[in-house]
Amino acid sequence: MAPVPGRRVCVYCASSTHDPGLLQIATEVGNGIAHRGWSLVSGGGNVSMMGAVAEAARDGGARTVGVIPEGLRVREVADTAADDLVVVTTMRERKREMEERSDAFLTLPGGIGTMEEMFEVWTSASLGFHHKPVVLYDPIGFYRPLMDWVGGLVESGLVKPQAFDSLVVCDDLEAALDACGGRR
Repeated sequence: MAPVPGRRVCVYCASSTHDPGLLQIATEVGNGIAHRGWSLVSGGGNVSMMGAVAEAARDGGARTVGVIPEGLRVREVADTAADDLVVVTTMRERKREMEERSDAFLTLPGGIGTMEEMFEVWTSASLGFHHKPVVLYDPIGFYRPLMDWVGGLVESGLVKPQAFDSLVVCDDLEAALDACGGRR
């Protein structure tokens, strides 16, 4: 399967870490998105992993769209280099804009905001509210304890197996990008 031209991939990731290994993961993802000729949709910050993925995508020729609430614009230091920087009022508006502007969702390591974004699009997909790929790229086992816990919810009957399976978990970047929309 060839890559889908013009694919718009939303990346959820940390906006506060300075860990070199995590920044490298973000850079590789941005490079991968650009290499496939896709566009990046992000949370609109130019710091930490969020900034690294956007900068790498742009450096590779990808179009970048950042969506940031006014209240975070200064705190996160807005990605003013984005091809399109959308400033919204609330976090709910931010998530809606990011979802509407995206064809697939790719989650990298991050904190509670990243997990909240992933869980929302994952839940929506599992309920059939959208049919866009939801992918968790976890090359370092960052989310392994979380996925073990959610797997336990499946075993207890609190999460349906098909809901659990609607999230694609990959530890290989090419497989994660393939899951977002086609091979390179």
